[in-house]
Amino acid sequence: QVHLVESGGGLVQAGGSLRPSCAASGGTFSVYGMGWFRQAPGKEREFVATISWSTMTYYADSVKGRFTISRDNAKNTVYLQMNSLKPEDTAVYYCAASPQGTLTMSDARYHYWGQGTQVTVSS
Repeated sequence: QVHLVESGGGLVQAGGSLRPSCAASGGTFSVYGMGWFRQAPGKEREFVATISWSTMTYYADSVKGRFTISRDNAKNTVYLQMNSLKPEDTAVYYCAASPQGTLTMSDARYHYWGQGTQVTVSS
């Protein structure tokens, strides 16, 4: 069983930064594709960013230029650097792992999910 644990969310003012992280255990992290998704109250879960095992990246248009996804295989951890935060970024942020190792924004390809970390951006 693969376990993912997010941390690093919190409350920040508009224009500020946060860097949530996701620690993986119970699997071979280096071959996974990894993704970040978010879900705001009353809204469906949406794709944010993804990074393949070969470190190719892809971002949702809403965060492109502001967020950066990265991974540290030595630490079995994926990060989401979030800059220039806006109130509309407020959501629970989830990380997910795809055993296929591919670059994908399709949540159907992610078999393992973390519990989420709350990000709140105040105006």
